[in-house]
Amino acid sequence: MRRSYLITYDIRDDKRLRKVHRTMKNFGDHLQYSVFECQLSDSELLECQAELAGIIHHTLDQVLFVDLGPSDRRGDRVITSLGQAYSPIDAACCVV
Repeated sequence: MRRSYLITYDIRDDKRLRKVHRTMKNFGDHLQYSVFECQLSDSELLECQAELAGIIHHTLDQVLFVDLGPSDRRGDRVITSLGQAYSPIDAACCVV
């Protein structure tokens, strides 16, 4: 069964940040700077965590996995915002 996850990260080094961003693009939808929504099976979650664990500095960086529940029981994605309006990121992203 697939579950929905909100995955966010705070990476202190630009080189590691770019690697984490490239890795996350393989697992889910880029919502905002360091925020992704992912629909993952248990094995995909473990693969994602293992790949990220090999990139991050474990005492300086942080990656959060927020379990949003089963993917098949979620309705349509509804995102509201305060301040600037949310707009999906369809263009390629460049992290410098």
